[in-house]
Amino acid sequence: MPSVLTGLDLPVIAAPMAGGPGSPALVIAAARAGSLGFLAAGYKTPQALAEEIAAVTAAGVTCGVNLFAPNPVPADPAAFRRYAELLAPEAARYGLTLDGAAPVEDDDRWHDKLDVLRAHPVPIVSFTFGLPGRDDLALLRRTGALLAATVTSPAEAEAARQAGLDALVVQAAAAGGHSGTFTPARALAEVPAGELIASVRSAVDLPVIAAGGVATAVAVAVGTALLRSDEAGTSAVHRAALADPARTGTVLTRAFTGRPARGLRNEFTDRYSRLAPSGYPALHYLTSGIRKAAAAAGDPERVHLWAGTGFRQATAEPAAAILSRLAGQL
Repeated sequence: MPSVLTGLDLPVIAAPMAGGPGSPALVIAAARAGSLGFLAAGYKTPQALAEEIAAVTAAGVTCGVNLFAPNPVPADPAAFRRYAELLAPEAARYGLTLDGAAPVEDDDRWHDKLDVLRAHPVPIVSFTFGLPGRDDLALLRRTGALLAATVTSPAEAEAARQAGLDALVVQAAAAGGHSGTFTPARALAEVPAGELIASVRSAVDLPVIAAGGVATAVAVAVGTALLRSDEAGTSAVHRAALADPARTGTVLTRAFTGRPARGLRNEFTDRYSRLAPSGYPALHYLTSGIRKAAAAAGDPERVHLWAGTGFRQATAEPAAAILSRLAGQL
């Protein structure tokens, strides 16, 4: 069993949360509480990732890093244009225009981020959206890192085992934010967490970190429960929405990014979830300006409010208190 996981005083890990919430302060707080935190490399520049790793290291603790593995879902140009036309009024609210927008397809500067991790090794690296190639896995393994893959089915777990991964992050559909599914264009099976983890453990003999459930995992990764913590980098509009009693449920939607992700229902998800095509990262870039402008204006109806089904557990208090309480419930 990997010591980086079994040596934790608290077997409740601070999951990676891209886009701001997963701050170095949150990762440091988790480590000082006897847990482990993950920095989310997704959407960051390589320089920003290096700076965040340096900040955690300077605090005298360690962390994991999560990477978006290259697994593009190219947007159909015609479907992309139709969606951009549908969103034009939303952009116009903030003086933005989507005229002439073209799909942006990139790999989130994958190789540059591998270079960062080679220069600044961490004890565990996890992957979301797919599996890296063998050469890239070998490069990261030479840094001494434990390698973990986010999986959403026994078939994905078996693919990870065959690729030589050391551990699995088993993500149930109830978890907040983007699903790590390898096949985002297909409908996501909403299998209960306990059932999913049991089926993965029956299929593959690798250590399991549960995301969206507990079961018999060696550790549990939580994200939503930490979104309102003192140390999280969650935006003010997102924090307020999580605490709003009028918000009564979550939905799986591709409306914001072209990949399935779970968040609080709002006007945007209600209006566009059925209309959005697949296409990641093209739709992420298409809607990015609208979301940033809405967040700055305090408008929760046009922001991605990522959250799992247990979002009512998100409380405004120190991360250490949240992690300790959750560990006591295992």
